[in-house]
Amino acid sequence: MVELARDRTDGVHSFSAPVEHTALVRKALGSDKLLIPEQAFIIEPDPEQARAIARRYRGRTGPDSPYTRNWLRLGYSQQDIADGGSDRLVDALVAWGTPEAVAARVQAQLDAGADHVLVHPIADDLTTAIGQLEQLASALPRGLVFANS
Repeated sequence: MVELARDRTDGVHSFSAPVEHTALVRKALGSDKLLIPEQAFIIEPDPEQARAIARRYRGRTGPDSPYTRNWLRLGYSQQDIADGGSDRLVDALVAWGTPEAVAARVQAQLDAGADHVLVHPIADDLTTAIGQLEQLASALPRGLVFANS
């Protein structure tokens, strides 16, 4: 799909993929196409709580899912993917921790070749999502701007 996007579109908007995927997609796309990965995040410093929230969000993915196939291509095992995901997979897909830790993951996506990063707060309601976005915004370096539509 990335090669098709490279040849026929203006770029790629990937979801539920780790930073290493962004680097691979950038290499395949070349420098003249847009690359906008989604980065799910949770402002939650407790690892057990953050991972539990992330697993509820991610849910279960079937064996024929394009996400499953992609994670397997990236070196994750069936065991990593089963039962809501291993800590390794959950940590790769969902940034969690302090606002600064999440901002570091956004920067890692940019360093891996993203032109923009769609930040996706995982929250049960809009008020909580906005609060997480506000916390993240305060931790991002100047020059990284949230668009509000």
